Amino acid sequence: MWPFYYGLYMNKYYLIGTVFVILAALLAVWAQMKVQSAYSRYKKIPNSKGMTGAQIAREILDSEGLYNIQIFEVKGNLSDHYNPGKKTINLSSDIYHGTSIASLAVAAHECGHAIQYKDGYVPISLRNMILPIANVGQYLGWIAIAVGLLMGHTKIAWMGFALMCGILAFQLVTLPVEFNASSRALVILKTRYLNEGEYAGAKSMLSAAAMTYVAAMISTLASMLRIFLIILGNSRDD
Repeated sequence: MWPFYYGLYMNKYYLIGTVFVILAALLAVWAQMKVQSAYSRYKKIPNSKGMTGAQIAREILDSEGLYNIQIFEVKGNLSDHYNPGKKTINLSSDIYHGTSIASLAVAAHECGHAIQYKDGYVPISLRNMILPIANVGQYLGWIAIAVGLLMGHTKIAWMGFALMCGILAFQLVTLPVEFNASSRALVILKTRYLNEGEYAGAKSMLSAAAMTYVAAMISTLASMLRIFLIILGNSRDD
């Protein structure tokens, strides 16, 4: 039992890693507050077209020849997402029925994901390939790390760490996917639907949303760094 408790509480690397995790957690909270603030602001400003999120999503999809993709209303706040398996765009009630700048921005962003699949956007295909590995690593990795530290076998812990790297890889690939979807959405909005002032609001809204993905990746990176330092410290004491 001693190596386990040493690794978690008396290892100086644990304290260093914990500082990184706390800072990353604060960044994640800030990013979430920022997107909620932007959404609260721009959901109160109507778009000049008077279109709902559902209407603009339908228009964008049809213009891309994606007639087979259906649009549904779902519960939740900013629970909007594209389901490639079912070929559905799911919009939260405020976005589905809303005629605000935020409604158009979020709906267009989800359409951006659908267009990525249609165009064969490489990062999204890569992300789908990594996803099963990340899901397996998320569970087996923690088990291997815990067993390795508990038993004092750092080789097992390193194997767990390697498995968990799939989570970080998934989040890293997610960044270009999300940024690209927003970029596609903004081009469409600027060209067809929003005036200059409205476009600036939509861009601010989507930029704030993108920061949540950056913060999530940094949080995972900080957690991985703490695990790395703990195992490294134990390795040196073997």
